[in-house]
Amino acid sequence: MSRLKLFDLEEERIKQEISRLGAKRVLVQLPQGLKNESLRIAKIVRKTGALPIISADPCYGACDLAIDAAESLDADLIIHYGHSRLLKYEKIPTVYIEARAMLNVSEVVDKALSSIKDWSRLGLATTVQHVQILDEVKEILVRAGKTVMIGDAGRMCYPGQVIGCDYSNARSISKDVEAFLFICGGRFHALGLALSVQKPVVVADPYEKRVYIIDENDVHKILNKRWACIQEAKAAKSFAIFVGLKPGQKRLEEALEISKKLENAGKETCLLAVREFNPDVIMEISSIDSYVNTACPRISLDDSIRFKKPVITTNEARVVVGDLSWEDLCSSGWFGN
Repeated sequence: MSRLKLFDLEEERIKQEISRLGAKRVLVQLPQGLKNESLRIAKIVRKTGALPIISADPCYGACDLAIDAAESLDADLIIHYGHSRLLKYEKIPTVYIEARAMLNVSEVVDKALSSIKDWSRLGLATTVQHVQILDEVKEILVRAGKTVMIGDAGRMCYPGQVIGCDYSNARSISKDVEAFLFICGGRFHALGLALSVQKPVVVADPYEKRVYIIDENDVHKILNKRWACIQEAKAAKSFAIFVGLKPGQKRLEEALEISKKLENAGKETCLLAVREFNPDVIMEISSIDSYVNTACPRISLDDSIRFKKPVITTNEARVVVGDLSWEDLCSSGWFGN
């Protein structure tokens, strides 16, 4: 199947929503994997009589909704691709096109059966692109003699769904299963899932049709790096606390709370408002010894190598000041969900 046909772009729905809302100027927001569809989607919007404007900025999730850009361009509608709704309220009408994958997953799931043969109780999880096939996957696993659970908790739109910073659906069942089967492409979400549930994660990648395991060794490598980062932060005298400016990452009260805790522990602090985490720009403030990231926790975990100084999450900062133990941090699932 060609890349163009991998995902359902819901072209008719776009036309219907633009017409229903009477939109005249539409900002289209695409994740990196769908940026090549810009011209095609612009043509669809233009056929409705509306003006399409494609956002060329990176888009990392529904927390990264381009509200400021839409306001500055006088757009009266945002079409946001690749993610399900996360914010409770949008200042500008927003249509979420989840870009569901149009793939047959039965082959890769059958292939995964040999990798899950040692476990009888399995959790099942995926990203929004594949939530529609979870019942099919569950049926395959049940026929193979497995007991299967799909979590339905937290703030996600669908049972079994996870996003890069929220694995609450999976965590809600983690104590009742021995391992997880995860339907997804790439390692980003799989590593986050394994770190959050602290159980083996068997990944069935329907794009590359391959199966692999994220095991304890993979998780321990990440934990060792995070422990070293926390230890380095403990020795720091000054901290900058990142306050995210993206709609779903703005946690000012949380930043103020952790700033106060650090000051009570004898540390100097300041708040840094950040939209994009550019290490070259941030590291120009040479007087800062360490950073606390209250925006997207994955930046601290996945991009730490890009920073020359420790960048810790809010929960890791609580370990630094003694409010949270390392053991409790590990058992909390890291993302606090």
